[in-house]
Amino acid sequence: MVKHFLGNKSSLRRIYAFSFLATVATFATVGWMAGPTALLTVLVLSALEITFSFDNAVVNAKVLQKMPRFWQQMFMTVGILIAVFGMRLILPIVLVAAVAGLGIGNVLTLALTQPDIYAHHLDQAHPLIASFGGMFLLMIFIEFLLDYGRTVHWLRILERPLVKIGRIRQVAPLMVLIILVVVCEVLGGAHKFEVLVAGVLGIVTYLAIRSLAELFEYQQQKNMQRAETRRAIMQAGFVNFLYLEVLDASFSFDGVIGAFAITNMVLLIAAGLGVGAVWVRSMTIHIVRRQTLVKYRYLDHGAHYAIGALAAMLLLGIRFEIPEAVTGSIGIVIIGWALLSSWLYNRKHEPPKANHRTI
Repeated sequence: MVKHFLGNKSSLRRIYAFSFLATVATFATVGWMAGPTALLTVLVLSALEITFSFDNAVVNAKVLQKMPRFWQQMFMTVGILIAVFGMRLILPIVLVAAVAGLGIGNVLTLALTQPDIYAHHLDQAHPLIASFGGMFLLMIFIEFLLDYGRTVHWLRILERPLVKIGRIRQVAPLMVLIILVVVCEVLGGAHKFEVLVAGVLGIVTYLAIRSLAELFEYQQQKNMQRAETRRAIMQAGFVNFLYLEVLDASFSFDGVIGAFAITNMVLLIAAGLGVGAVWVRSMTIHIVRRQTLVKYRYLDHGAHYAIGALAAMLLLGIRFEIPEAVTGSIGIVIIGWALLSSWLYNRKHEPPKANHRTI
């Protein structure tokens, strides 16, 4: 009866059922234990995370649709736990401990009992976080622009010349390294060395994950025996799973830090951003199962340009204070433009409907 109510795997009820239940459970728990003011805070944080993370869902979908069903399910189960507790709660604590030279237990105590001091330490770690996340996202954006195999172009004046340059594989890392050096000199200030090291780590992390994915995909094509092929597919799926989690972390860094402008209660931030993360994952499944990337040909482009904008905002945030609303709004405008362009293209190229006459 439950399956009949939820419908098939592409049914919106089935796709968003878990997100809805998780949201109701979280809101009910927060309202009961912390009161209506805390509930309103969590509601605002959830709405912001959902609204400003659509580009994350689109890019996730592009990777997820190539993964085996097992790893798609892992992304929606284990991946949610990693996103909620790992990326939104534990990772910031680990980063503060590393930058401030404190023990993880001490930082956890600060987060729960002295959130103002914890927020100060997290703000001090922001240049390193922004450099790592910004360079990781910038690699995604630059490699997309230079993808020589891409035949669909949205902003043709910009994309067509860059695609020709993309024949040389080393161009993307070289361009990003040059940008990193400029960022360190212009925006690094007193943190030039730390920003440089964090940025290089972001580039290396991206290159390592993508290289492993390409290696396993090559093995998948090379191995013709069924068992070996299945093993290669699972290995490639695992690496893409890791890539999605690092990508999610890069998107969430700015949101975690910006959330302290709304509240300094760490558990409320984790609850609000966690609810948003769950909905973003359901949106990813929606895009995959409804084949939205196929129906809207420029949506993938818009998501990558939004990633480029987010990378730029993160890097500028090393020196300047940029409100999260500005960063998120830019992404929404870009994706909205891409959707509109796709709709206009579909309308222009839609085959004419047959004119049936009744005799």
